[in-house]
Amino acid sequence: MGLLKTAIIGAAVYAGFKYVTKKDPITGKSIVDDLKDQAPEWVEKAKGYKREFETRADYAKEDLGI
Repeated sequence: MGLLKTAIIGAAVYAGFKYVTKKDPITGKSIVDDLKDQAPEWVEKAKGYKREFETRADYAKEDLGI
């Protein structure tokens, strides 16, 4: 039973990897390529959220007198 389970999981991982790295016939880019292109934008968004959170936390500390 363990061997069958391992084989099924391995096949699923292989199929997922093939799907994510398969090139689109129209654009010639894969899902991984799209993620790599969008990653810098997401990093900048995350930095903005961090700054906003720090600002709100500072205001909350001032309001609470901490």
